[in-house]
Amino acid sequence: MSTKKNAAYNVAYRMFSVFLPLVTAPYLSRTVGREGVGLYSLAWSVSYVFCLVGMLGLNDYGVRTVAQARDDRTALDRTFSAIWQMQLLVAGATLCAWFGYVFLVAGEEKPIALHLTLMSVSCLCSLDWCLMGLDIFKPIALRNTFVKLAAAACVFLFVKGKEDLWIYAFVWSASTLAGNLMSAASLRGKVRYTPVPLRESLKHLGPCAVLFISVMAVNVYRTMDKVMVSTIAGAAENGLYENAEKIIYCLSGFISAIGTVMMPKLSHMYQQGEKERISRHIDRSMELILCMVSAMAFGVAAVADRFAPLFYGEDFRYSGTLMVPLAFTLIMIGFANVIRTQVVLPQKRDHIFVKSVCCGAAVNLIANACLIPPLKSMGAVIGTLMAEMTVPVVQYLILRKELPYGQYLKYAGIYAAFGGIMLGCVRLAGRLLPGESWLNLGILTAAGVLVYGGLCLGYWKAAKKSFRELNR
Repeated sequence: MSTKKNAAYNVAYRMFSVFLPLVTAPYLSRTVGREGVGLYSLAWSVSYVFCLVGMLGLNDYGVRTVAQARDDRTALDRTFSAIWQMQLLVAGATLCAWFGYVFLVAGEEKPIALHLTLMSVSCLCSLDWCLMGLDIFKPIALRNTFVKLAAAACVFLFVKGKEDLWIYAFVWSASTLAGNLMSAASLRGKVRYTPVPLRESLKHLGPCAVLFISVMAVNVYRTMDKVMVSTIAGAAENGLYENAEKIIYCLSGFISAIGTVMMPKLSHMYQQGEKERISRHIDRSMELILCMVSAMAFGVAAVADRFAPLFYGEDFRYSGTLMVPLAFTLIMIGFANVIRTQVVLPQKRDHIFVKSVCCGAAVNLIANACLIPPLKSMGAVIGTLMAEMTVPVVQYLILRKELPYGQYLKYAGIYAAFGGIMLGCVRLAGRLLPGESWLNLGILTAAGVLVYGGLCLGYWKAAKKSFRELNR
């Protein structure tokens, strides 16, 4: 299947995976309030940590390893079998540890955590890494979309108050398990499980563990933020942060979707030694991503203060204030994602990924410890900004002599300038439409799209003309 089709399917999959919980967010916010949202956020964040341990970096390592072995069916079957056996061992041990947490450690969130157990069970049969390594994205997208739609319907039907938070947890964890089972069924006929010696499975443990360090480091400043805000500032502040971060997380799904499609393709290209094609792909991806994230970042910053109270309710007005600085993490996430998925991981230079995200995690923990006590949820936002900025900076320090960073920064500057102009125009238009309503928000959003789109089209046309002139 072509890269464009895979990207389209994966964007759809990521969009629905995050977008449907976002659809239910306004209903949940009004039904359970800030404390309810914060309590669920705490339970889910801890559950997510256990899921990351259960998968042990396979979402990167598995994709890359399968992509490199897919031309040889015998090697592919053996590779898949060895990795899955390792996954069953690690995920099984993690599931036991999860039960220990629920019954011995969990506090007020215990009922919610117990009904999130299927999240950990789903790690036993999460085989998306194999499908993606084989460049098969359609089954993942279609089947998970169906499951998520059914889950969203259940939320509206059965969650009526704070006492029903356990239902919300069960619905989403069950949908995760069902989606994984349905996607795994798509592997029939494409790969075959053949028992291999335990030592052959365990040889994958080391490389996976290296990537797991970086996965956990990323989790420190993307999930543990919520734990720290909840512990230090209270569940209500965490509810505000959760709803602000949820919008940014939804938008970042577009970035990771493109990276997920490109990683197996680039891994295969590196295996074949196609250097010119690799450089062309990376350059095009970088410009595309920076164009997208600049539009998202400046667009969210322009309308966040109106969007939050309309979408989540008046109690979550401050979430809009948090969204403004948090939106600019999208630019840093996009830049770092291209380097990670198209340069670092396909070349098996995992140590660069580990160093960059561990530095980001360290910066985040220090910033959170210093800033959350006085600034509460805004302290977590500033810590996240500092962490996300650290990752591409560390990548640059290591790779600056190998990659054309000057060209990449030029793209960033151009699209950020367009984004700044769009933000200014939307803010100016907002003075003419002072009332808070969905109609006014829609008008401002459309104005932003027209301004940013017009600037991009003008630039692309001028750049193409200039390129022709230079090559006469």
